[in-house]
Amino acid sequence: MSQENPWPTRRLFDVRIDALTMAQVIHAVESAIDTRRRLLIGVVNAAKIVKMRRDEALRRAVLGADMILADGMSVVWASRLVRAPLPERVAGIDLMLRMLELCEARKFRVYCLGATDAVLANLREAVNRQYPHVEIAGMRNGFYDATDEADIVREIAQSKADVLFVGMTSPRKERFLADWCDELNVPVRHGVGGAFDVLAGKVRRAPGLVQRAGMEWAYRVVQEPRRLAGRYVDTNSVFLGMLAREKLLALKHRLLGRKRDFQDDWKRVRTNHH
Repeated sequence: MSQENPWPTRRLFDVRIDALTMAQVIHAVESAIDTRRRLLIGVVNAAKIVKMRRDEALRRAVLGADMILADGMSVVWASRLVRAPLPERVAGIDLMLRMLELCEARKFRVYCLGATDAVLANLREAVNRQYPHVEIAGMRNGFYDATDEADIVREIAQSKADVLFVGMTSPRKERFLADWCDELNVPVRHGVGGAFDVLAGKVRRAPGLVQRAGMEWAYRVVQEPRRLAGRYVDTNSVFLGMLAREKLLALKHRLLGRKRDFQDDWKRVRTNHH
C-alpha cells in the first residue's frame, strides 16, 4: 500500500486502528487482489493490546501492518468511551469468512498455513463444501522447525495465491507475516489465529448473543478453564487500567484543546518499519 494511510484512523493505547466497517475492508481486499498490491491485515483485541505493551517485537509487527482492525468489542467500547469511536467490530474469523465469500464469487486462490494436518484436512472439506469455487492453492501445518520456514515461504510465493490465511497463535503469526513481508508474493495476508479450528469443526464459537455482548473470552474460559482463566484475569485487569489512563489522556487533550495528528503518527510508524 502507499506510505500514507488511505483510511480514517483512531489512536487508542498508542496503537493506530483503522475506522472501517466490514464492507469497507472487503472492498479494500478486493482492490488489493485486483491490483496485486500488498495488504497486510492486523487485528487487535484487549489481550493483544496488553501483549503489545509487554512484547516489543509483537508491537512492531502489528504496527507494521497496512490495515489494523478492532477484533474485540472491548476495543470498540473503549474507543467510544474516549470519544474516538470506531464504526464496528471486525472480528478476524468473521473477516476470514467474508473473504472466503469474496474468493468464492471471484474464484480467487487461497493458501492456508497453520493448525495440524488433521484440522487442515477438515478445513479443506469445509471450504470445498461451503465455497466450492474457492481454489485452495496450498496448505501447510503450523508445526515446523525454524529452519524449514524459508522453504515454506518459497512454496507460498510460488503458489500464486491471492489470499494467505495464517492460522497460528500470537505472537507467532504476526512475527511470521512481518519477517517474510517482502518474500511472500501474496497480495492479501490475514492472521486468523484459531479460526481454522472453528471452521474445521474442532472448536465451537460462542453464540451470536455472547459475541455481541463482548463475552467470547468468558465462553472460551468455560471450555478451557485451567488453561485460560488466569490469562484472562491478568490481561483484562491490565486492559482496564490502560483504559483508565487513556480516558484521562483524552480528557487532558480536550481540556488543552489539542488534537492528535493520526496521519503524522501513521507516517512515523511506516518510516520506522520500512
